[in-house]
Amino acid sequence: MTLREMQAGQKARIEKVDASQPGVVRLMVLGLIEGAEVLFGNAAIGGDPLEVSVFGSAISIRKQQAGNFRVTPIDSND
Repeated sequence: MTLREMQAGQKARIEKVDASQPGVVRLMVLGLIEGAEVLFGNAAIGGDPLEVSVFGSAISIRKQQAGNFRVTPIDSND
């Protein structure tokens, strides 16, 4: 599963990042790194961009770039 496939309100942990695409390294600097927990906020009308929260900050990310972040869902009770 990738960030692109997450649903509103879902939590996940980033397991792998493909930094070969332009702009992905910039997102990593903002906190989207392996091991980080993210909360999917919402998507704009039309589905792009997406909003995720990481380390208490909201980040907007393009759907295309979100596909570069492989995640594992986290049970909401954790």
